[in-house]
Amino acid sequence: MADKIATREAYGKALAELGEKYDIVVLDADLAEATKTLMFKKKFPDRFFDCGIAEGNMMGVAAGLAATGKTVFASSFAMFAAGRAFEQVRNVIGYPHLNVKIGATHAGISVGEDGATHQCNEDIALMRTIPGMTIINPADGEEAKAAVEAAILHDGPVYMRFGRYAVPYLYEGKDYQFELGKGVTLAEGKDVTIVATGLMVHIALEAKELLAKEGISAEVINIHTIKPIDKELLAKSAAKTGAVVTAEEHNVVGGLGGAVCEALAETCPVPVLRVGVEDVYGRSGKVPALLEAYGLTAENIAAKAKAAIALKK
Repeated sequence: MADKIATREAYGKALAELGEKYDIVVLDADLAEATKTLMFKKKFPDRFFDCGIAEGNMMGVAAGLAATGKTVFASSFAMFAAGRAFEQVRNVIGYPHLNVKIGATHAGISVGEDGATHQCNEDIALMRTIPGMTIINPADGEEAKAAVEAAILHDGPVYMRFGRYAVPYLYEGKDYQFELGKGVTLAEGKDVTIVATGLMVHIALEAKELLAKEGISAEVINIHTIKPIDKELLAKSAAKTGAVVTAEEHNVVGGLGGAVCEALAETCPVPVLRVGVEDVYGRSGKVPALLEAYGLTAENIAAKAKAAIALKK
């Protein structure tokens, strides 16, 4: 197995594998090769439908199929699935609480050269506002595969966020049990809590090592389910460390950082600093350079962690 895999690739593989076990239907909007749903199409052509470049219509088709009792996956780039089709997702999937799973690929800055128009850093914020919508942002290929099956077993709409950029495995070969709504403590610490999601999880673990060299003990939590968020785990960790840093490949407005702030304001108020895209648009470039340019680095997480510690009363 490769050392790294894009979560969109794992998504496609999971659909193809789970199609043997579950009677799922997959829709795409003329992007099956890019979203990797083509893997499912090749195995189950009778259960795959290309809706063309008409994402709003695709969501309507998905809703219609779900209303007949089908479990449906509707896939496109995050910019189109969450952005262009927002009204349909809200009104025909969310409102009747239908069993549609939205597989949104190419999310965040890591779309790279496709640039600002395709680098969707607002999708989590949009989907969080839809009542009853579950939101999953897996950290690696193994978690992405587990998330797809969890979405199938969950009754109701699910938004799954997948990336184009290959990320390291965190759970390969491990007995990992994915549970919706439950965060995962990857490393224990006592001075500060780093809460990360998606590709920022492995970068958060790098930040922990940088902090350890300075004698700072950081706890690292992977929040793969952003809604519903694991309030209990967050409060427990915040009470122990007294300071929190969030890290996400998304706008700092309305994403993981906002969700964590909301949760801790109600349960365990502590200083919270956020690492993410600072309310600006993306731009075209190589992914490593973009992560550096937008501060999505271990060094920046470590700096924010020290700043959060300094804010403790």
